[in-house]
Order: sequence, then structure tokens, then C-alpha cells
Amino acid sequence: MRFDVITLFPEMVDAAARFGVTGKAIEKGIVHLSIWNPRDFTLDRHGTVDDRPYGGGPGMVMKYQPLCDAVAAAKQSGASDRAKVVYLSPQGRPLTQSLLAEAALGAPLVLVAGRYEGLDQRFIDKVCDEQWSLGDYVISGGELAALIVIDAITRLLPGVLGDEDSAKQDSHSDGILDYPHFTRPEIVEGSTVPEVLLSGDHAAIARWRAKQALGRTWKNRPDLLENRQLSAQQRRLLEEFKLEDDVKGCGNEQYY
Repeated sequence: MRFDVITLFPEMVDAAARFGVTGKAIEKGIVHLSIWNPRDFTLDRHGTVDDRPYGGGPGMVMKYQPLCDAVAAAKQSGASDRAKVVYLSPQGRPLTQSLLAEAALGAPLVLVAGRYEGLDQRFIDKVCDEQWSLGDYVISGGELAALIVIDAITRLLPGVLGDEDSAKQDSHSDGILDYPHFTRPEIVEGSTVPEVLLSGDHAAIARWRAKQALGRTWKNRPDLLENRQLSAQQRRLLEEFKLEDDVKGCGNEQYY
């Protein structure tokens, strides 16, 4: 999978991408990362990449030409004309696991990290294929958003994770949240691991995990269940969780 990032802070992206899952994927050759600075494509000796907005107002706006030429260079260098150009923007389509999973199977991505008040709208209209958003809030630039996109897609690629099932069991991979996880020691400050996880009964463990995942989603992200068609088994598990929750007064450290 190839990622090209257009950013005014190439060192920031390069340094962060060299760690963890993404760094290992780059070392293995599963992921190719190229970074492009619009300042390298300016036409004046000052390397001007922004200017005042027409109509007045605060801040500066990133100019069309350096961004456009940076994207063209990325495509010519290997991203190819079929690459999808994505502007990381608070006005974009919210990132979801399904969107990222689809992207992992698709064309190379050219990720545009904006700064200042934003980009010249003509660049967005003429060059960008999509806009993606981390959520309903604003951060100082698109670099962190680009790194999140790269990390989230990379972990979905074959051969990246040590256990191929890891990504399949993550929160949101099936549209709901993940179940609770425990490791050694068995007792921590009086809190014990649920007995079912110590039973060795794989069917019972799978059932418990499915119920916890549904229950967690119902408690923490009920919006994820609003338009989801649950199977008869899932409905039974969720009802069990709700009954147990009513009886025991579920807290953050209670599991059933």
C-alpha cells in the first residue's frame, strides 16, 4: 500500500510513522510512504505557500499552485493517476472502520494535510477526490489526521500484524465495540478476572465476549446499534446483559 502525504511539516510525519506497526510495515516493504512539502514547489524565492483570504478575515489560506504541483509530483513519482487524493478536513466524511477497510483494498492514497485557515477552495474542488474528518472538532493541522489514517489502514493489510485475527477483533471491526481484555496477574487490588475466562470452555468464552461487546456498545455507543440488524442470538445476549446490568448495578469494573 502506498501513502503520499502533502505537508508543511514532513519531519513530523516521517518521525511518527517510523514507530510501531506502521514502522514495521515500512521496513517489510508492505507500506511505502513518501512525503512532499508544498514549499518545494513554490515559484518565489521566499517559498510562499499561503496568502491572505479574499474578502478579509483572520488567518491565512494555503495557495492553490504549490499544493497542486505537490500532488502532481506524488502521482508522477509512483502514486499514479489512479491514486485517491484525500484532504483531511473537519468538513469531511467522518472516519469509520468500514471506510478505512474499503480504502485498504483500494488505490494508493495521497493525503493532504492542511494548515492555517484551510486550503484554496479551487484546490479542493479540482484536485481532491474526497475529504475525511477525524470528528467534529478542529486541530491545528492535518498531519495527525494523516498519521491516524495511515496507522489504521496499515494494520488491516495482510502480513502487518503478528496475528491476522487481531484486526478482525478490534473495536468497530464488526460495527460494535470490543469486549474487555485481561492478562496476568489473576487478581489486581482485589479485582479478579471473570471466571469464564479461566474455564477453558471456548464456547462459553466466545459467548461471554460476544455479550460483553454488545453490552459495551449499548452502554457506551448506543448510536452504533440504532440502525444495526441484530441476529436473534445477539438480541438474546444483549437482553441478558441488560438484565444483569439492572440486577447488579454495572460499574466500569463489573463484568458478567
